Amino acid sequence: MPDFLTSLIAVVVVLGFMILIHEFGHYAVAKLLGVRVEVFSIGFGKRLLGFRKGDTDYRISAIPLGGYVKMSGENPMDERTGDPAEFMNHPRWHRFLVAIAGPTMNILLAVFLLVCVYMVHYEYPAVYDSPTVIGWVMKGTPAAKAGFEPGDRIVGVDGIANPNWEQVDIREALSPGQPLDVSVERNGEIVKKTIVPESYGTDQIGFAGWAAKEPCVCITELQPDMPAEKSGLREGDEILAVDGKPMPALAAMAETLEITKDKPVSITVRRGSELKTFTVQPVLTDKSYRIGVGSMPTKVTTLPFPAALRLSLQENKKASLLILELVQKMLQRKISMRSIEGPIRIGQAAGEAARRKGWTPLLLLTSAISLNLGVFNLLPIPILDGGVIMFLFIEGLMRRDVSLRIKERVYQAAFVFLVLFAVMVIYNDLLKTVPGLVDRLP
Repeated sequence: MPDFLTSLIAVVVVLGFMILIHEFGHYAVAKLLGVRVEVFSIGFGKRLLGFRKGDTDYRISAIPLGGYVKMSGENPMDERTGDPAEFMNHPRWHRFLVAIAGPTMNILLAVFLLVCVYMVHYEYPAVYDSPTVIGWVMKGTPAAKAGFEPGDRIVGVDGIANPNWEQVDIREALSPGQPLDVSVERNGEIVKKTIVPESYGTDQIGFAGWAAKEPCVCITELQPDMPAEKSGLREGDEILAVDGKPMPALAAMAETLEITKDKPVSITVRRGSELKTFTVQPVLTDKSYRIGVGSMPTKVTTLPFPAALRLSLQENKKASLLILELVQKMLQRKISMRSIEGPIRIGQAAGEAARRKGWTPLLLLTSAISLNLGVFNLLPIPILDGGVIMFLFIEGLMRRDVSLRIKERVYQAAFVFLVLFAVMVIYNDLLKTVPGLVDRLP
């Protein structure tokens, strides 16, 4: 199946399922509280088929992108008839529960999917279990300019004591162009430094220029038809040296190749109990000299249900707080809007996950999207569920409803904002996806 078609099918299924779960949350709580639900639709647009049960028309519609629930009297601009089954005639706490049910379903689904994955295949980078020792500092990078050295052990970053590499990577990524306080242990002494990661890549995330000292620089990926594969290197080989120089991190080899350019290099590896040497000639791709290897050793295990649940809750809480921090930093203009992924990039990620072996990559991506959808809908933006909750909170404090005229103006402004936001996200997606267009980003 062509990659484009795989991506299209994957994103339609994943996003459609997420929206459907979201709307089912609203539907279930509304029915439970006695709100009349007029339509529960799988898909949007023209009604194709369905049936009516009670007051609700259960239908399948033409556009297979999620679904929607239409409750009687849910539009605050509509006139109230006094019918107790209408949404706006229910007490505020009922409306609050209906509004929060959709995002809650998405968050619960994210937790559930991670539990399922962790019980079958919990995989994470091996370096996360290693001490935060810097294995290599790339020349000319912020880390080099700030005076960091190979062998430094990071003992503090942005107020976090004794972080692991995951925490270091996150703080680095969220601090492009922003001072970042880092403490390192060097020769038994604590040295405090400030580094300003530079904006890097199409997403403009922070890049410091250091690399972790890896447990082993083992080949975990071989790109097809690249020099490494052609020379006889294999996945699982441990790279010991390039032209006789030890390689503490893959970044060290990348820097060596930028010096040697297309000159053949001698690569010494350990394969099982044997030492082997291969001659490889790098090629120029994307303005860099490469041989076509990747090194990201991982650890794989399975967790019992209690441990899987605890870890899932912990990871989803951590991710939720990161989403909120990302929004805050974007509002403060401390991080680029380019870091947001839109439907095109999500489609690419979904297609890649669907093409990988097994179901866990796609389940992990689905969990992440579900969490993002749940948290995003809780933001206090009118039209979104969080906006409904915000108005309910304000009205509860005022002990009366906000006037329809004010609500109408606010909803109109919010609609324009969301349309412009969607256009910007899709535009950025196109620029980051179509070759050659990324240079046009401001």
